[in-house]
Amino acid sequence: MSAAYTAVVTGGAAGLGAAIARCLHGRGYGVAIADLDGPAADALATELDDSGATARGYGVDVRDRAALETLLARVPADFGGVEVLVNNAAHTRTTPLLEITSEELDDVLAVNVTGTFQACQIFGTHFAEQGYGRIVNMASLAGQNGGTATGGHYASSKGAILSATKVFARELAPRGVTVNAVSPGPQDSPTVRSVVGEQNLDSFTSAIPVGRLGDPAFIGETVALLVSPGAASVTGACWDVNGGLYLR
Repeated sequence: MSAAYTAVVTGGAAGLGAAIARCLHGRGYGVAIADLDGPAADALATELDDSGATARGYGVDVRDRAALETLLARVPADFGGVEVLVNNAAHTRTTPLLEITSEELDDVLAVNVTGTFQACQIFGTHFAEQGYGRIVNMASLAGQNGGTATGGHYASSKGAILSATKVFARELAPRGVTVNAVSPGPQDSPTVRSVVGEQNLDSFTSAIPVGRLGDPAFIGETVALLVSPGAASVTGACWDVNGGLYLR
């Protein structure tokens, strides 16, 4: 059985990407799980649908424009179309701000900024030609408040993604394509727990108004709302999912 809509989720094999892919698949979307770790993407796709009809994995490096163009060619051939792009692939490095090398800076920006921008261009062009599409770019609280716990280059890249979301939203709106961002706060994940430290977790979560770390499943639900046909008038927005840590 084919799905009504197909979503590409970059960085979709683990973490937030996997949570988003699971949620969209559960809501009836076909999911193309694109990840640098191709075998992990295949494994999640098999878990979701071992027939391959509604879930498939693709090994993709978002820094490589040709790889993204190939992905766009393959997904409609495999699923019969593509209507949704979730730009989730990201590189996080926790190097102290004044110790970040040029090489590390280039690497983080290549994945987070160049990868997102190129995917928006490539898939945005396709969506505009077909007169319908939904793009969601994963930003971060760090890109809004200048937090450096996850790396100053990471925070800077997420700020750039917020700006790119607005310019793509304005450009593509007349063509039936919405472009939005989701900005998660700290999620209950191994990465966050390692950065915060288990010994500091209680004091850390007590500073969050809702009193707990975020649940990645809720990020998936937020993305699902934004990519739904009913969200046609929501574009250029950033939806904050941070438990009240950052209010604006």
